[in-house]
Amino acid sequence: MSRYNVKETEAKWQGEWERQGCFTAREDASREKYYVLEMFPYPSGRIHMGHVRNYTIGDVIARYKRARGFNVLHPMGWDAFGLPAENAALEKKTHPAKWTRENIAAMRGQLKTMGLSIDWDREIATCDVEYYRHEQKMFLDFLKEGLAYRKESWVNWDPVDNTVLANEQVIDGRGWRTGALVEKRKLSQWFLKITAYADELLKGLDTLDRWPERVRLMQENWIGKSTGVRFRFDLVGRTDKLEVFTTRPDTLFGASFAAISANHPLAAELAAGNPALAEFIAECNRLGTSEEAIETAEKRGFDTGLRVVHPFDPSWELPVYVANFVLMEYGTGAIFGCPAHDQRDLDFARKYGLPVQPVVVPADADPATFVVGDEAYTGPGLLRNSRFLDGMEVEPAKQEVGKRLEEQGQGERTTQYRLRDWGVSRQRYWGCPIPVIHCESCGIVPVPEQDLPVVLPEDVTFDKPGNPLDHHPTWKHTSCPTCGKPAVRETDTFDTFIESSWYFARFCSPKAEDVAFTREAVDYWLSVDQYIGGIEHAVLHLLYSRFWTRAMKQCGYLNVEEPFAGLFTQGMVNHETYKDAGTGAWLAPTDIRKNDLGDYIRNDNDGPVTVGRVEKMSKSKKNVVDPAHIIGTYGADAARLFMLSDSPPERDLEWTEAGIDGAWRYINRLWRMVTESPVALPPAGAPKPDALGAKAETTRRQVHKAIAGISEDLEKFRFNKAVARVRELSNALAELDGTGEGEAWVLREGFEATVRLIAPMMPHLAEELWAQLGHATLLVNQPWPQADAGLVVEDSVTMAVQVNGKLRATLELPRDMAKDAAEQAALADPNVHRALEGKPVRKVIVVPNRVINVVV
Repeated sequence: MSRYNVKETEAKWQGEWERQGCFTAREDASREKYYVLEMFPYPSGRIHMGHVRNYTIGDVIARYKRARGFNVLHPMGWDAFGLPAENAALEKKTHPAKWTRENIAAMRGQLKTMGLSIDWDREIATCDVEYYRHEQKMFLDFLKEGLAYRKESWVNWDPVDNTVLANEQVIDGRGWRTGALVEKRKLSQWFLKITAYADELLKGLDTLDRWPERVRLMQENWIGKSTGVRFRFDLVGRTDKLEVFTTRPDTLFGASFAAISANHPLAAELAAGNPALAEFIAECNRLGTSEEAIETAEKRGFDTGLRVVHPFDPSWELPVYVANFVLMEYGTGAIFGCPAHDQRDLDFARKYGLPVQPVVVPADADPATFVVGDEAYTGPGLLRNSRFLDGMEVEPAKQEVGKRLEEQGQGERTTQYRLRDWGVSRQRYWGCPIPVIHCESCGIVPVPEQDLPVVLPEDVTFDKPGNPLDHHPTWKHTSCPTCGKPAVRETDTFDTFIESSWYFARFCSPKAEDVAFTREAVDYWLSVDQYIGGIEHAVLHLLYSRFWTRAMKQCGYLNVEEPFAGLFTQGMVNHETYKDAGTGAWLAPTDIRKNDLGDYIRNDNDGPVTVGRVEKMSKSKKNVVDPAHIIGTYGADAARLFMLSDSPPERDLEWTEAGIDGAWRYINRLWRMVTESPVALPPAGAPKPDALGAKAETTRRQVHKAIAGISEDLEKFRFNKAVARVRELSNALAELDGTGEGEAWVLREGFEATVRLIAPMMPHLAEELWAQLGHATLLVNQPWPQADAGLVVEDSVTMAVQVNGKLRATLELPRDMAKDAAEQAALADPNVHRALEGKPVRKVIVVPNRVINVVV
């Protein structure tokens, strides 16, 4: 038996594809384009199995579309800025730039071993000056358009990393990296006005029919469009008013309190003379600003002693609390609480002994006995205990309250969004400098375009806490472009989500110098036809990219609004977890083996091992598998095959040794089947014989059905089904010994079809087998195989035979059989004959290729 030399073969074809520039993409107006993009990686230094799955899926799509005749763009780059590089600089006593570039080089080499059909000439790294200089120019254009601004805002502050954290980076009130208790601070921050596009971003979701419904729903909820009423309470004993926003004005007669945010101006005013309130506000600020933290925290409040007057009853007063669950960033920073119909309000009311009055009662419930216990009632019903609203349904009651408040001059119906403007300032070094200058005389002055880029200094130190740019001795000191007086640069850098919000456009012309990308290139390539990445980016990255694209359009950079026409979110790669049975310490898969009894034991001391749950691969639990080891042992094609075959790509995949072994065995089986054919095959391109034996004809039909089925599977991303069909086809070809009439020719046709069908999935094996079959041209340049429609259609069909509507027999008959012949075949069937019981047949109804109904 010949042995498949995987290392030599994969290296050979990777080199050949690179030498011939097979994957170099160029604009070509005469060809239909297809832009495939996987979310680019952070250069941590090593690829992981999630990368292998993500880029395998993308590569299959890219290779398949290329074979179908599309002009394919499939680029790769690096999301290279970020805090981990600064942390590494501290830990490893190296420079973030050096650490990042070494990691990029290592990961580039690892990815190349996968045989990806990447146009590496388009490679970008977001930390390159050639990249971020254009980002700075875009920001200045956004500033001119009113899409960027600076203001004071409350932020999550990590006192160890000395930087602002996004809400998503606050876990249980602590910084995601340091574990330090997060503080709430008020800082001057740069913002991008994403809210200007809130309605467009929401409506645009309706056009994204090739996005997962789950992702569209997550974005819709994040944008959070809600209609309601903004109205003003009179404050007892004061001349000012308390403005609130509510989506449930229908529940106003169930109100039992009003509450304001800890950061509301009224709270600050009252705290100035009330140390207990000041301390309570400080406690609220230690909670962080994430909605998750606020939702899960115990609902607490501080009675300010103030009272507000109910808008429809001057004699009805409500207490005003400062509450830890009211967000200053949403609505007006003030609410009224209706405990019976809002769970947070109910929890709060139970804690402080406030009234709980149901005002919406299910239509089938008795208003006199309906009560709310531990769970607020949020369903439909009729208004009760609500004076002029009694008997109304919820929606008409909302409109009636809004109308009356407007008539009283006390409020107005309005639309509110949950979406907040995007805070993009970060107090760190390794990011894109924000191109503005602060002048005592002129205020904030944009860096003149001719002075771009503002380049990060390399001579920074990390020996002091905080942002190295802020305490750099010279970099931040400059002169004002307007008045010439001494001034200082902005020392905050951009949130790294900015770099990933437009990189897909830079790939269209990554070598462009004077512009971010040429208009000709983006007009041809955008939008991305298929974007691939994890569900964890469903909201922020994708939403920011959608905003940035619209902002670029407003500033004249391009003419598309949606960056990604299609989106696919792949599942995670999981693995069993292992612990030392005695100590409970986590063990890696390489730390253990099976003994003769099939039990897992430690390699070093034969100690017993506890097998835990299958979980996402993570360094902390050591259940990781090194792709470099897998590719070095089994080859890239085996890793790719297992990633595609084990489960549907949108679901989580469990990595197992048995699975990768099985993939490797199949590769070798296919290698032997083709290279050790049972008979000499006719030469490549030999004409079809005049006659084929029955077995050859049957197998040929299986070949063409496989071509049709696998093509459909790849179109619909059913990769695991495509792999299953390939295995079925190879099994069918293995049954053909080549001795029957025309069998040798059918074997060649079947082998060539199989090799072409596996090319997107196992490109190295396919390329080698194509050469072994006598072809001098590269398989990667061959078109996709076409199924013969006549061979895909079945020659026979199964038809049901009914007697007076009851099924009595099934017949295998030729497709499109003449009606009279089908009728005769039905009447001749013994089961039908018995069912007739000698009765005369009145008529026979034949529905072609489906059913025959005999009426007696």
